[in-house]
Amino acid sequence: MRVAVVLEQCLAPVPGGTGRYSAEVAAALAGRPDLAVSGWVAWHRRPGAARPAGVDGPHRLPLPRRPLIAAWERGVGPAPGGRPDVVHAPTLLVPPRRGRPLVATIHDAVPWTHPETLTPRGVRWHRTMAERVARTADAVVVPTRAVADALREHVRPRRVEVIGEGGTAALLAPPPDAAARAQRLALPASGYLLSLATIEPRKGLDVLLAALADPAAPDLPLVVVGQPGWGGVDPDEVAAGLGLPAGRVRVMGRLSDTDLSVALAGATALVVPSRAEGFGLPVVEGMAAGVPVVTSADPALVEVGGAATRIAATGDAAELARVLRAVVDDPGERARMSAEGRRRASLFTWAAAAVELESLYRDLCGADRPG
Repeated sequence: MRVAVVLEQCLAPVPGGTGRYSAEVAAALAGRPDLAVSGWVAWHRRPGAARPAGVDGPHRLPLPRRPLIAAWERGVGPAPGGRPDVVHAPTLLVPPRRGRPLVATIHDAVPWTHPETLTPRGVRWHRTMAERVARTADAVVVPTRAVADALREHVRPRRVEVIGEGGTAALLAPPPDAAARAQRLALPASGYLLSLATIEPRKGLDVLLAALADPAAPDLPLVVVGQPGWGGVDPDEVAAGLGLPAGRVRVMGRLSDTDLSVALAGATALVVPSRAEGFGLPVVEGMAAGVPVVTSADPALVEVGGAATRIAATGDAAELARVLRAVVDDPGERARMSAEGRRRASLFTWAAAAVELESLYRDLCGADRPG
C-alpha cells in the first residue's frame, strides 16, 4: 500500500509538537513491512528537515509554502502525486481529496474551547480548515478521547478515530557524554524544574512562573526549553515582574533531541501547566524518561497521564506551587511517579500508532468512498 504523508509542518518556522508528530508518524509508518511511504512538502530550497527515516522524499509540490497554504485553504491546488492509495495530512494543512481516501489529524479543539489562547486569525484559520476537513476527509484522527468528545460538539466528521502518540526513542536515555553535555548546557547540578513547550500563552508558562513566586513553591530553578511562538511571552520579563531572583529561570530555546534527553535526565520534575492540550506529548516523553510529571487538570493531560502524574487545577498558581512542593519534598512519591510513569508511557508508542493507522487506511481503501 502506498501512503503519501504531508510533512510541511516539519519545515514550519516553529514546527512544535505537530511537527514532531508529523515526522514520527511518517517514520513509524515507513517501518511497517507492507507500506511504501512518501513525504510531501511545499517548494522549499532546502527541505532536508522533512526527511524522516525510511520515508521516500521529501517530494516538493510546485508551490512555495504561502501560496500552497492559500490554495489549500480554498480546497484547490496541487496534491501529492505518485498514485498513492491514501493521503494522510498530520495537521490541518490538508490537500484536495482528488478521489483517493484522505485522512487528517486534528490535534485539539482549542479554537472552539479556548479561542483566547490563539490569535484571532489562528482561530479563524483552524475553524475553517477543520470544517473543511469534516466535510471532505474520509476519516479524522484525534489523539485522545477528550479531543474526540470536544470536537463532536463543533464539527461533525464522517468518522473519528482515537489514535494516540508516542515518545521519541532518542529521549529515553542520555548519551555517553551526558555529563559533558550537562556542563556545556550549564544545567543546575542539584536539580531543577523543567518546562518543555512552545513559549506562547496557551502553554501556561505564566502560571508556572507565578507558582515559583509563591512562598509554598520548592526552592528550585526552572529550565525552559522551547521556541517562542506567538503572543510575545518573555519568561525573563515575567519572572522579573514577579520578583524572582536573577538566574532562577533559565531559557534554553530549542534543543536537539540528544541535549533534550540530558535535560530530562537531570530534572527533578517536568511541569506541564497548559490551559488546553489535545495530547501533551511532553507528558509521555517525561514519563518515558522516568521524570515525575506535574500537569494542569486539562482533560487530555489527565487522560494521558493517568495515575502516573500529579495534577493542579488549571490556571491555579497557588495550587501548582503546593503540588510541586509535595512532589519535590517526597523522594518516595517521586520514585513511585517515575516507575508508574515508565509503565504508563509504554502504552503510548509510535509503532502502535502506525499499526492502528495502517488498519484505518486499509479499511478506507476497501470501503465505499465519498466523491
